[in-house]
Formats: sequence, C-alpha cells, structure tokens
Amino acid sequence: MTHTVEHFIDGKRVSPGSGKKCDVVNPATGEVLGEVGMEEVAAADCAVASAASAYQAWSQTPVGDRCQVLFRYKELLEKHFDELTQMIVDEHGKTTAEARGDVRRGIDCVEYACGAPSLMMGRTLPRIAVSTSFSREREEGIPLDSSLERVPIGVCVGITPFNFPIMVPLWMWPIAVACGNTFVLKPSEKVSLCALREVELASEAGLPPGVLNMVTGGPDVVNHLLTHEDVKAVSFVGSTVVAKHIYKTASIAGKRVQCMAGAKNTMIIMPDANQDAAIDGVISSSMGNTGQRCLAGSVAVLVGDTPDWFIPKIVAAAKQINVAKGDATGCTMGPLIDDASVQRVNNAIEAGIEVGAELLLDGREVKLKGFVGPTIFDNVPHDSALAMEEIFGPVLSILRVDTLDEAIAVTQRSPYGNMAVMFTDSGYAANKFKDTAGAGMIGINVGVPAPMAVFPFCGWKDSFFGTLHSNGEDSVRFYTEGRILVSRWF
Repeated sequence: MTHTVEHFIDGKRVSPGSGKKCDVVNPATGEVLGEVGMEEVAAADCAVASAASAYQAWSQTPVGDRCQVLFRYKELLEKHFDELTQMIVDEHGKTTAEARGDVRRGIDCVEYACGAPSLMMGRTLPRIAVSTSFSREREEGIPLDSSLERVPIGVCVGITPFNFPIMVPLWMWPIAVACGNTFVLKPSEKVSLCALREVELASEAGLPPGVLNMVTGGPDVVNHLLTHEDVKAVSFVGSTVVAKHIYKTASIAGKRVQCMAGAKNTMIIMPDANQDAAIDGVISSSMGNTGQRCLAGSVAVLVGDTPDWFIPKIVAAAKQINVAKGDATGCTMGPLIDDASVQRVNNAIEAGIEVGAELLLDGREVKLKGFVGPTIFDNVPHDSALAMEEIFGPVLSILRVDTLDEAIAVTQRSPYGNMAVMFTDSGYAANKFKDTAGAGMIGINVGVPAPMAVFPFCGWKDSFFGTLHSNGEDSVRFYTEGRILVSRWF
C-alpha cells in the first residue's frame, strides 16, 4: 500500500483529504515512495489558522528563548545528517555528496538564524531634540528620545522547489521564526517527504505547536495561501514564470513578497585563465546537481583563442562524469527529477541541433530511464534558445567571441541576472566584468558564487522579484517591521 504524505499542522501529522493525489517517485529507480494530496485548500486554512493562533505567544517569547529552540534543532539536524542525506538521494536523485551539501548549507542558515538577538537589534538616539514644556511651572526644555525597533510581522508562507529539498526551506522559516513570526511551508509535491521530516524535527526540538506548519498541495493551495487574509508575507523559489505570477498575485493582495526565480548564467573564460581551475569550475557549475539549480553556469563564453585548449579539455572532463543512482559507488551525476524533465532537456538538445549548434557530447546516449548525461554544444548561435533560455539540465552551451567587451555584452543582454562568472588572471578584466556584467552574484575564478547564509542571495532582473532578498540581513528586514518610538518623560 502506498504511503500517504501527511501535513504537519499544530504540532502533529494530519492526513490529507480524499482528493487528487500525486506520486512521490525515486527518479533513479521509478519506485513510488508515497503520494501527496494536491487539493488541500482546507488543510492550508487549518495551517494558517494554527499559525495565526500561535503568533501572539510566540512573538512575545524572548528572542533568546526562541533561538534556544533553533540551537537544539541544529543539533538534531547534525544527529540526523545521514538520514536526511539519504532521503534527498532517494526522493530527489542527487549524488550523496550533493545531498550532503544540501543539508550542510541548510544547517548554515539555522546557525545564522540563531544570531537573531543581535540581528534584530534596533537603533537608539537619545536627546534627538528638545521640546518646550507646556506647563507654566516648568520652562526648561524636555529631551526627546527616538529609537527604531524591529518587530515580527505575523504569519509567513514559504513556497519551495524540488531542487534543494532541505536547504531552501531553511532559507526561510528559521530566520522567520527566530524573528518572532509563525510559518506555513508548502514544499514541492516532488520532495514533500524531505520537507515533512525537516519540519517534524523542528517540533522535536521544542518549537511550539502552530509556530511551523507544513501543507502539501498544488496550484490551488498556493493561490489560496497567496491571498489569505491572515498571511502577511510570502517567500518563493522557482521558475520565473511562476515567480511573476506569485509576485503579482500576492502583492496585489497586500502581502510582502520575495521571489527568487530562474536564470541563464554566463561563464566567461579568458585566454589567460588558469586552465585546470576553469575546467573544474565550469564542469561543477554546469553539471552539478544535474544542472537543476538556478546557479548552474549553462553558457560558457570563450574569448579569443581560448577554444584551442578549453574545448578538448572540457569534453574530456565531461566524459569522466559517472552517471548513476546517486548513492552508487563512484556516481558523480544523478537523474533528472522526473520524466517530464527528461523530455524537456531532450527537446532542448534537439532544438540546438536544428539551429546549427555543434553537438560535441550527447547526453541522450545514456541509456538509463530518468537520466540525461552531460551534454556540450559548441558554436551556439547567440540568439538561440540554447544561449538565452533556462534548460534546467546538464547542458553546456559554448559561445565564441573575440574580445572581452563582446563577452560582457553576452551577459548584459540576458533577461536574467542571477550570477555571472569569469575565469581570468587579469585584475583589469575581472573588475570591468564585475562592474558591467549585470548580475547580482559575481564569481571570479569561482564556478558557483553561491553566498553563505550571512549574505543575501542577490539575483537581479528576471531572476528576482521583490526588494529584500533571501538570507543575510535582507532576510531579517523582510521578516520584520521597523517601528519608531519617540518619547519624552517629565
């Protein structure tokens, strides 16, 4: 009998209703791990009601006490590290090494949230002015004091993707609850088992009932949460198409919104680059996580005579990638998340051939269901879909240019602005690139410039919708309001 993935509401598991279900599948084996309720609007209402009920007491709990729960939670994540890693391998398909990185980066976010007593500090300016007393008996001026306090905002919602099942939810709810808010998590239906375990461990750490809830569901559940009158803020990570919908819908409904969206990231390889570092960086960036991440470097722009050494070395390195089930010995690339993703990537490969790009390595030759291997195109037309549109798979598109300015122009014309990378030994080239690339996260001789939790995840252009980003000080400001106090005492 197939296991049904429960919700987690008011501190306990709750069975979903009898509506439409979606299978949770191990993408490497096709094994059905469970099924998720997709029409759980009633459960979403219950989750928001639980969060709203818990908000008053939790927001009044001293911030140090709130963080003590997160300290215990961090210990539980460490204790269950291997369990969570294997859950990611089974449910998502990552390699074991990638899954461990997913958990580790998530723990980093919890550690950052534990600093809330310092992060939430406001500012005070005593005697900012002097006012005259209205009392005839006192003529001296009365000093005015002014201060800024950071206070929680209420019930917050997180809508998270499949590609980082543990880490991305931990971008959101730990800092939100550390700041005194309550939270409803709606994870991707493809990785709901990981999310449920993550939330359940938080309850085990001592998070009071209602402070953190989780519901499964599809678009109807998301749209209901976006417009729910008791929801104050919405965080989202996913595709640009969905991000635009969520940002518009929730903003019109009066919510505070941050949407981390899609990308088409460029890596410029200069002739003077350290060759080994460039090859390693491009391989890890373009092929890591099977290309299923918004920081995947999917376009390599080769300047001048760089192709002479880069092309043979990158193809040789890609051929060394071992495609297999994520926890198989020696595996360095797992499957795509589902059959629809396989078909989408295969279609992108075929479209690249049709526009005249040169296929150097064809990932379709991997004869494993659910898998597409490393794929490399050379001489990709600059205006083609291969060069401009997100594929979300292990496909590297190589463009050739003559000059640094032409290479930078490739990054500038992209509608996305998540990250851009350059491999070079020239400080001049690196600084010019940094200032003109038009991306929010810049890598110099680094393939994936993913910020640690203390810095915000700074996508630009169509890679982000909102004002305050996830992580870092931005996240504290997103999950709090500024309150001004002006006082005088007679």
